[in-house]
Amino acid sequence: MQNLTTADFLLRLATGVCCGALIGVERQWRARMAGLRTNALVATGATLFVLYSVAAGDTSSTRVASYVVSGIGFLGGGVILRGRGGVSGLNTAATLWCSAAVGVMAASGRIQLAFLGTLAVLAVHLVLRPAGRLLDQAPASGSDPDVSVRATVHLRCARREEAHIRALLLQALSASALTPTGLRVSREGQDTAGLRATVAVEGEAGHALEQVVTRLSLEPGIHDLHWHLEEDGAAEGALA
Repeated sequence: MQNLTTADFLLRLATGVCCGALIGVERQWRARMAGLRTNALVATGATLFVLYSVAAGDTSSTRVASYVVSGIGFLGGGVILRGRGGVSGLNTAATLWCSAAVGVMAASGRIQLAFLGTLAVLAVHLVLRPAGRLLDQAPASGSDPDVSVRATVHLRCARREEAHIRALLLQALSASALTPTGLRVSREGQDTAGLRATVAVEGEAGHALEQVVTRLSLEPGIHDLHWHLEEDGAAEGALA
C-alpha cells in the first residue's frame, strides 16, 4: 500500500490543475464552450478521485480511473450538439476527455507523463488545426467551390443591448466578407431580443462563419449564439 504524504498529495494535485489549466488556456483563447475553468476543473476532479483511492489504500487505482472515464463521457455528451447543419462540440468533448486523462496521470504520480500528455493535447490543437483548415479548403472531387449556399446566424441578447449587438453583428459579417441578405429582430419577453441574419456564402462556409461567431462570443450581452446552413431554402434550422 502506497503511503501518500501531504506534500506528495499537493504536488500531484497542483500538477493536475496546472495541466488542465494549460489545456484550458488554448480553449479559452479560441473562445470555445469549455475554456480555462472547465478544463482545469475536469483535470482537478479526475486527480482528486484517483488521489482518494490512493489515500484510502485502494490497490486498484485503474478501476477508479475507469470510473472517471465513464463520468467524463456523460459530461462530454452535454457539449455535443447535433443539427441539420452538422455536429459541433466533438473537439470540446474530446479535450475534456484528455484533461481528465492528464489528471489521472498526475494523480498516479506520473508527473512527467502528465506534462507530456498536456503538450500532446496542445500540439494537436495548435499544429493540426492549420492542417485541418487546409484540408477543408481543398475542393472535394466533383464539387464546385463557387457554389453559393445560404447560412443563418442566430443570437439572443439583452434587449437593452439590441442596437449595439446588431451593429457588432453587421460589422463582424462585413469583416468576414459576408453580406447579409436578411436581418430579422424579434422580441422575446421584456428583457431579451433575438436577431437572425441570413447570408449567402460562396465556397467553404464554416471558416467565415466561425470567425463571426468568435468575434461576437466574447460580448457580455449575448446569451446564445450559433449558426447553421439552410437546407432546401428552409428558413429555420437547428443548432450547428
